[in-house]
Amino acid sequence: MFLQLLSFLTIITQQKNKFEPPIEMVVFTVFLAVIVAIGVLYFLFLLFEHTYGTFYFKPLIVHFHLLKKKLPKNQKRILETEFSFYKKLSSKHKRVFEHRVYCFIKNKDFVAREEIVINNRMKVLISATAIMLTFGFRKYLISTITTLVIYPDEYYSSFNDDYHKGEFNPRLGALVLSWKHFLEGYNNENDNINLGIHEMMHAIHLNSMRQTDISAFIFKKKHAQLTDYLALNESIRVNLINNDYFRDYAFTNQYEFLAVIVENFIETPNDFKRQFPIIYNKIKGMLNFCFPGY
Repeated sequence: MFLQLLSFLTIITQQKNKFEPPIEMVVFTVFLAVIVAIGVLYFLFLLFEHTYGTFYFKPLIVHFHLLKKKLPKNQKRILETEFSFYKKLSSKHKRVFEHRVYCFIKNKDFVAREEIVINNRMKVLISATAIMLTFGFRKYLISTITTLVIYPDEYYSSFNDDYHKGEFNPRLGALVLSWKHFLEGYNNENDNINLGIHEMMHAIHLNSMRQTDISAFIFKKKHAQLTDYLALNESIRVNLINNDYFRDYAFTNQYEFLAVIVENFIETPNDFKRQFPIIYNKIKGMLNFCFPGY
C-alpha cells in the first residue's frame, strides 16, 4: 500500500513539473511586464505634464537627478570664484548646477585652434554659460552643439568669408568662440554684451525649435507669444528701436533679436523689467527662469 501511494505521488509530481514553465521564462515575463508598466507610467506622466505645461507654462520636474556628479575641486573652484550666477544660487541648486556642468563637459568636444590650449577654466566657464541659460529646462545638454571650438582672438570664418568673434554652425554642430571676447563678456557684467550668452542662445533657439520635450514646447509657445505681441504693438516696436537699451544689432533679424535681448535679460534684469516688463516676462517664461535676481 505504501509503495503504491509513493508511486502515485511520483507520477503526480512528474506531471506537475512537466507543465511548470522554466524559471528563465518566468523571469523574462516579469521583466517584460515591469518594462511595459514603466513605459505606460512614463507615457501617462508625459501626457499629464504636457497638459500641465499648456496651462502653467512650466515643467512638472526640472532638477531631478538621481545620482549627482561632482566636479573636481579645481573646476568647482572656478565656478565658486568666477561665475556670478552660480554664487547666487541656493545650496540645493548649486549641487544641480555643478552636476549639469560636469555632464556638459563630458558630453561635448572642446577643440583648440591656433596657439590656444584648452584648459579647465575654458571648459568650466563656457559650460556654465550653457547650463545657466538652460537651468530652467529639464533637457539641458543642447543637442545641436557637439563641439566647442575655441580661438584665442577674432578668426576668419569660411562660413561667410568674414572675421568673427563667435558663431554657431548648426550644420557642423559647432559653436565657435574667441576666448578673448568670451572673457570680455564676463569682465563687464552689466554692459549687455556677452559673446558666450549670445552664441549659446542661437544654439538653444534652434535646439528648442527642433525638440518636442516639455521645455522646448514652453520655449516655442512663449516665443510665439512674444512674436505676436511685437507684431500687434507698433508703439512697442518703435520704442524698442528708438530706445538705446538694446544695441542696434538686435534688429538684424529675429534670431539676433532674441540672442541680444537675452544678453540684456541676464546682465541687467532690473533695467529690462522696468523698461519692457511684458517682454521681460515672456523671456523669463521662455527660459523658465525663476532664480535669484530674476
